[in-house]
Amino acid sequence: MKTRGHLAFAAVAALLISTPAWAQQDFRWHGAVQQGRSIEIKGVNGDVRAEPSGSNEVEVEAIKTAHRDNPADVRIEVVPHAGGVTICAVYPSRENNGKPNECAPGSGGRMNVQNNDVTVRFVVRVPAGVTFVGRTVNGEVEANRLNGDVDLHTVNGSVTFSTTGGGRAETVNGSIRGDMGRADWSDTNSFNTVNGSIILRFPDSLSTEVRASTVNGDITSDFTMNTSRVSRRRLEGTIGGGGRTLSLESVNGSISLKRE
Repeated sequence: MKTRGHLAFAAVAALLISTPAWAQQDFRWHGAVQQGRSIEIKGVNGDVRAEPSGSNEVEVEAIKTAHRDNPADVRIEVVPHAGGVTICAVYPSRENNGKPNECAPGSGGRMNVQNNDVTVRFVVRVPAGVTFVGRTVNGEVEANRLNGDVDLHTVNGSVTFSTTGGGRAETVNGSIRGDMGRADWSDTNSFNTVNGSIILRFPDSLSTEVRASTVNGDITSDFTMNTSRVSRRRLEGTIGGGGRTLSLESVNGSISLKRE
């Protein structure tokens, strides 16, 4: 008679036999990034998650999975630069498609996928005082309990963050939910989505000029505001002494400002 242990072993063996050898592959990196500089992650297909580091170093783990293509063909590239370190998932370039893919900070570089089905999920541990920049296209971006500024971007996925620093975020198909400990940005800070809500929590000391608009949704605020223009779907006004602009835009979703 087969025992439960025999049955479990048989199930695992069957899974290993039926799963291609390239179904999963991991990448790990750690290194020092000075306070005031940034660790930037640039993915295409896959979630990006950040959490506090237990050391003074940045730690990055990338888990690559696929059903059809080979994860080994997607290289993880580390690019140090004056502003910090950028780490990218660089997909193989197809023949006759012009310039090859490359990893570069910010809006630089090329990140075309060309129907490759490899998913790269990043987990990043960020020391205090280091800015976290997270970018992907198809996936969620999450950065919780950090102690530095965050700058988060995706297209198809939600953005969630909490930090003692400041933040900014944008997506297209997804909601934005953020909790910030500082609100001392200069000029304009923007939070934008098309299909999703925006819920932001700020400290009591918030002073800003608010410019909020939505098409299908409501706008609410816990803060006392001197409004110059107000309707259900558009709001312009001043919180505290103003001095900086907070731009909030959604098409299909509500906008809400919460007090810390």
